[in-house]
This record gives sequence, structure tokens and C-alpha cells, in this order.
Amino acid sequence: MELHNGFVMRTLFRSVLLVLALCGLLACQPGHEGAARDVAAGQAASGVDAVSGLPLVASAELPREAQETLAAIKRGGPYAYDRDGVVFGNYERVLPKRPRGYYHEYTVKTPGVRTRGARRIISGDVAEYYYTTDHYQSFKRIRE
Repeated sequence: MELHNGFVMRTLFRSVLLVLALCGLLACQPGHEGAARDVAAGQAASGVDAVSGLPLVASAELPREAQETLAAIKRGGPYAYDRDGVVFGNYERVLPKRPRGYYHEYTVKTPGVRTRGARRIISGDVAEYYYTTDHYQSFKRIRE
């Protein structure tokens, strides 16, 4: 039943994404400049990213370790783990579909854990960042 509920939630998020995308297209039509602001305000108020359909999290709300990892990504390193920066395959298909090599993964240290743990930040080629605490099963889009 849990897998079904996850599927339903992803489908719901994708439906919301489609509606928001269509609203965005309409907002770009001449004479609808105010509608574009309304879409952006709706996105912020709903807490859902219009592109990915994923929940939003402010970078300031991330755990300290995730904030440190995000800062390292933005400055190009150094990174704590050898595997940081490898291509993320998006095999779970939770993130928006992109060509292979578009996403890269970085480990977020987990206090008290000797391994890399389950927390990651995934970066996209156009300065987009996603945070997962459960090893790619769910994500939040990081908002600056």
C-alpha cells in the first residue's frame, strides 16, 4: 500500500506541476503580466516547485551539514567524499527527466553515522538543487 500511496503522491504533484505550467504559459501572453506574478506567488504560498512538482525547502531551513554541502557545491569543492560530484542517474524518476549527466550527487554528512548515510544534495546543470534524506526516495527542491 505504501508504494501505491507514493505513486499517488507523485502523480498528484505532477498534476499540480502541469496546471502550474499551463498557468505560466498563459501568464506569458501579452496583457497577462500580473498573472505571472500570481503564479509565482501561488508557487511560494503552496510550497511546491512549479517545474519539478516537488515540495520546496529554503536553504536556510536545511540542516547545517546540508548548508555546508550546498556551499561546497557552489564554490566547486573541496568535497568530503570521493563519490561527491558523480553523475546521478535519476533511476527512481522522482526528479524531472533530463539527459544523462545533467544531475550530480553530493553527500550530506549525517552526525553519528560512519558511512555516507542517506542524505544527499543533487545539483542540476542550471543551478538547481534538490535535497533528500532517504537516499533518493523523496526530494525537496532547495529554494535560495
